[in-house]
Amino acid sequence: MTNSERTAVKQPRYEIFAWKWMRYSAFLLIPLVWIHAIIQDFITGGHNLSLEYVHMRWAVFGWRVYDIFLLAFAFSHGVNGLRQVLLDYTKSESVAKTINRAMFIFWLVFTTIGAIALIYGVRTP
Repeated sequence: MTNSERTAVKQPRYEIFAWKWMRYSAFLLIPLVWIHAIIQDFITGGHNLSLEYVHMRWAVFGWRVYDIFLLAFAFSHGVNGLRQVLLDYTKSESVAKTINRAMFIFWLVFTTIGAIALIYGVRTP
């Protein structure tokens, strides 16, 4: 295949967006995950995590927003990777479109459920 033939093959717009999103979400995930790990594991200690600790932490709305971003970016990064693996084994354009739509709906539903759980918080006895 010559260079002119390679440049003539256009990537679908969604694929370009997904490729960029993987890079941006990874760039944003690095500080989000490290801050989360440092606070939860090193400062608080895994053995000290309890329902009361989560209730106290989520009393600050900023922590809920932080956790929603962490959930959305990490899950979208993973779902996009799974989508790419599934597309590697797909030859049909219609199956590829179905996979893209199904993975987006899967991501949207579970991220929404997680965000609702984070917004409404925990109930302490």
